Amino acid sequence: MSSDRAPVFVGVAQYVGRETDPTAAPDPVTMLADVATRAAYDSGVGQPLFAHVDTYLQIPLAYWTPVNGAGLVAEQLGIGERARVQHTGGGGEIGVLAANHLAAEIMAGRTEVGVMTGGQIWKTFERAKAAGVELNWPTGGDPTGADERFAPVAKPMVSEIEERHRLTRPIQAYPLFENALRAAQGLTLAEHAQRLGEMMTEFTAVAAANPYAWFPTERSAEELATPTTENRMIGFPYTKYLNAVLNTDQAGAYIMTSVAKARELGIPEDRWVYWWGGHNAAEEAWFASTRPNFAECPSMKDSSMGALNQASVGVDDIALFDFYSCFPVAVRMACAMLGIDELDPRPFTVTGGLPYAGGPGSAYNMNSLAAMVERLREQDGSIALVTGNGFFMTKHAAAVLSNQPKQGGWDHPEGPPPSASMETTPAIPDDSATGSGRIEAYTVMHNRENQPATGYICGRLDGNGTKGRRFLANTPEDPDLLHDLLASEAVGRTGDVRYDDATGRCIFTPA
Repeated sequence: MSSDRAPVFVGVAQYVGRETDPTAAPDPVTMLADVATRAAYDSGVGQPLFAHVDTYLQIPLAYWTPVNGAGLVAEQLGIGERARVQHTGGGGEIGVLAANHLAAEIMAGRTEVGVMTGGQIWKTFERAKAAGVELNWPTGGDPTGADERFAPVAKPMVSEIEERHRLTRPIQAYPLFENALRAAQGLTLAEHAQRLGEMMTEFTAVAAANPYAWFPTERSAEELATPTTENRMIGFPYTKYLNAVLNTDQAGAYIMTSVAKARELGIPEDRWVYWWGGHNAAEEAWFASTRPNFAECPSMKDSSMGALNQASVGVDDIALFDFYSCFPVAVRMACAMLGIDELDPRPFTVTGGLPYAGGPGSAYNMNSLAAMVERLREQDGSIALVTGNGFFMTKHAAAVLSNQPKQGGWDHPEGPPPSASMETTPAIPDDSATGSGRIEAYTVMHNRENQPATGYICGRLDGNGTKGRRFLANTPEDPDLLHDLLASEAVGRTGDVRYDDATGRCIFTPA
């Protein structure tokens, strides 16, 4: 492939809304069109760039369901009818996955100029609802192409058995992986809490210096990891300050072209950041409760190693990371899968991460990619890795970027998948498990009074004829039992599983 077809980011922009009056906040079309326009000016070309756009992708916004939202924004930008205009699917990997898609289209000659936008005005919606204010957001648009989707989600986020056990939210699922990873690493509860605080305090420091961060406040490791009235426990071991913040008013945009098109448009080379490689992957064990090993994430490794392999670099060559960071385990699992020490001096975020910079729905990568492009423009010769993570560590995308052109082609090296040594076959939970069992992963959800309320257990049965079979269960809602479960490491703990006909749920009582 000619170097003229090398994909480059040429314009980026971010937005954070500080307006507390919901009637004064911008509507979704205005917000997305504005951030895309600022990305065009960031390229040095400005508004005239949109006449050259042939692909426009947009992440849908929560609580805004017009006939064709992407079409409304494209029309306001002046993107012509010849352009492909698409909504994307949902998931925290979409921003990186779309960049990988646009890069492939550019290299193949099917796209000349691609624009990607995404964001949320979630907080404005919540404020309006609380105040009883009606928001007059645009709802029309040309229905042509409204149903066309880029990367639609093929499967639901949760299974029927997970719904019955009320395992439906990230705040319930991610702690399962965190507790399993802690046990696999041999950390005590105290050591683990300290590890979480020490790692995430670095994220708060980055957020504090980020003008687009939702919570630009630096916090100490102790402040993050210690449950208090202000920082109550949500799902053990995560306090409030260790949880992602999704209900924000934020947005981002990036523009990608080929080197040849960038030259044709007169975009200065100091604006260019090269896409070197990317890869996307999803778990064969799609649903959280079916993961064969809660302390591993094969598709996370596949996506990052696939991107590094296509870029012809190793993890030691990376100077800058932005690991998707909805919860600490997403970062810690990335380190484990890539063989990186969690105390590595290289930064793991350029934004501050989802708990502090904010993660507007599925659009966090719009901010992480924009921030990374800006950082790379300042660091000559540096190479970066940006990752995205959708659902419950289910879908992944990774991309390698640099402000220098890649040497050589983009052929994938041959060889077995990086996760070939890991178990990937789903462990399907027994729909009516009964008998003795052993905990593999667990969490305890807390109420607003900071008291344990409900336990979620994934484990294996030990009885004759059922040994090794996966079960998903809740615990009895007994405060004394839950306090006991939290007192020491519960992974490996045994107990009794019974099926409750009335609720259709399995109940695990620790021995």
